[in-house]
Amino acid sequence: MTATRPGAGPTVLVTGGASGLGAAVVAAVAASGGRPLVLDRQPPVDGVSWTECDLADTRAAEVATQHLAEQAGGLDAVVTAAGTDVPGRLADLPGETWDRIVAVDLLATAAVIRAALPFLLTSRGRIVTVASTLGVKAVSDATAYCAAKFGVVGFTRALAAELAGQVGVTLLIPGGMRTSFFDERDPQYKPGPDAILNEPADTAAAIMFALNQPPGCAVREMVVCAEQETSYP
Repeated sequence: MTATRPGAGPTVLVTGGASGLGAAVVAAVAASGGRPLVLDRQPPVDGVSWTECDLADTRAAEVATQHLAEQAGGLDAVVTAAGTDVPGRLADLPGETWDRIVAVDLLATAAVIRAALPFLLTSRGRIVTVASTLGVKAVSDATAYCAAKFGVVGFTRALAAELAGQVGVTLLIPGGMRTSFFDERDPQYKPGPDAILNEPADTAAAIMFALNQPPGCAVREMVVCAEQETSYP
């Protein structure tokens, strides 16, 4: 990435940057001398500029993205790390819960990127979208999450074709990670004590690799997971 501000590191907008993978990306950007910005419902670590936003409200997500970018004087990259899931059978999951999963995981991904595009086109910046191994492999009791993450895969591949030569686009397909993502699930849907999960910092390092490619070189897709990930391939 080439910084939009002379003498400063790249400015990177991270959705879901207060926890999990998003927080790991924020830490990695800051450690590399960059400037992270965060969209989240909760505050990130002290010193990081952020805007409170419920990403399920996609119009609000667009406004918040534009606000942060304008305040920062531009954007060099966007990482859409925000995600949510409530596992359950389709007949048992309330409609508003199903809709919210798709809104946060898929529709907000598109909304934030749409709002960020004018700034990224100016900086010839980069985008990393975060799908899941359940975006390429479907499982029971995950219709909303699979629908959203399969959608992120298709959206990102189409976006890469659309923005070729203008903005770098990378699709990240991560496996399960040691984060709070599973904390509020029913016990039957939580990883067992012997589950093999990846460290979010390792996945964040892969994102930084994609963001730091030289101009003209794009990492189109990455699968990053523990060696014994059960949901891939």
